[in-house]
Amino acid sequence: MSIDLVGPQAERYLDWITLTEAFEAGHRLPRAEVADTFLYRGKDTLLTRSAWISGLGLAVKAASVFPGNPEAGRALVNGTVNLLNDETGLLEALVDFALVTKWKTAGDSLLAARRLARPEAREILICGAGHIAGAMIEAYSAAFPEARFTIWNRTRLTAEALAARTGAHVADDLETAARRAEIIACATMATTPYLRGDWLTPGTHVDLIGAYRPDMREADDAALRRARIFCDSRATTVEHIGEFRDPIARGVMAEADIVADFYDIEAGLFTRSSPEEITLCKNGGGAHLDLICAQYILQTWRQKRG
Repeated sequence: MSIDLVGPQAERYLDWITLTEAFEAGHRLPRAEVADTFLYRGKDTLLTRSAWISGLGLAVKAASVFPGNPEAGRALVNGTVNLLNDETGLLEALVDFALVTKWKTAGDSLLAARRLARPEAREILICGAGHIAGAMIEAYSAAFPEARFTIWNRTRLTAEALAARTGAHVADDLETAARRAEIIACATMATTPYLRGDWLTPGTHVDLIGAYRPDMREADDAALRRARIFCDSRATTVEHIGEFRDPIARGVMAEADIVADFYDIEAGLFTRSSPEEITLCKNGGGAHLDLICAQYILQTWRQKRG
């Protein structure tokens, strides 16, 4: 059995909307078995995520997250994605880690926005100016082609650099930008909440991406209290990530306050209930999403490559 090596060259064949459809299809298959391990050394993290979806395959993704790397010109996140055959367990493909991470993370949030944001939304605020922030502009543009993007970042020069590449505007003040936004995507490494619920206007959709550790949060308690709460997967967010773990531990919210995750899409529960409500979705990016995304990339690569 030959092993496919799928690199960055496959990206030119990928489509954001088709990926969200693949995510929905993957969640109609038997529920994924997932397991995560987290090892910490100070601010550095080794994250291993494994998933098995019967009928689709197996995936093991190992990722190191070293916040000090960018200052030395190295990538923040590094690792590899292994795809194994569902019937034999044999290694089927090695898929470029950065490609899977970009498309899985942004596609995850795009699926949530297609379900929860108001279709007529035009003002999109991106908090953060890293690789994922740039990917979010690409992804949102596929579903909201008339959107106007604003970037806020603690380091303005970084925001200006991303704005120059994407045609977005740079926010002078986070509160002003948040009050004007109809979709807010938070993709930072924050450990202290910076997005305040008091700033959110009726009808806003909030997408929380950045937090991946128990000590990380981006939105404050008021945002949780004001919003109907969703996530991509309860199994990979509630216990592991501070965005839910911290407020649940303090009684600000309960796990039962999470209205739905992607496995509830088919039942019609993952949806906005009124134009005025505020929706908030935590993107935890579980291994089953890596598996679905990597399989989408592999199958698209095989088809287009001929």
